[in-house]
Amino acid sequence: MEKRILGLDPGLAILGFGLISCTQNQDKPLENSVNMLDYGVITTSSKTEMGQRLCTIYDDLHTVIEELQPDLVSIEKLFFYRMGNTILIAQARGVIMLVLAQCRVPIVEFTPAQVKLALTGYGNADKKEVQEAVARELDLEDIPKPDDAADGLALALTAWYQL
Repeated sequence: MEKRILGLDPGLAILGFGLISCTQNQDKPLENSVNMLDYGVITTSSKTEMGQRLCTIYDDLHTVIEELQPDLVSIEKLFFYRMGNTILIAQARGVIMLVLAQCRVPIVEFTPAQVKLALTGYGNADKKEVQEAVARELDLEDIPKPDDAADGLALALTAWYQL
């Protein structure tokens, strides 16, 4: 059974995404496989008015979902210490959640520590360790760039491990 999982790393300036295809065989677990299909970012400029930035995220994410046709979306839970940044990310995340609800795509959420633990076995792993794990698990020659796209793939892999 094939499943397409889209990982989303929420952000206002940069929203990272990564799509993987997973094949799961309950009878023959050794035949399970995972492949990277696509990754990228949706960007907005800090020079653009806030409402327009949210509209860009709304429109571009609708396009991404329409083109990639995910069966499941894995998204990072909010986890910030700086209040100003948290509010901006929360506004973008609200738009993201609205788009996902409109597209009727099932959602799973993970904290950064859960992603790190799933990919490296250590909940306090650094960003580089997570990125290297993404490249290794997906058999990629290089770490996906930008970092936000690699984070999207990490979220998708975390969901795959939880299935």
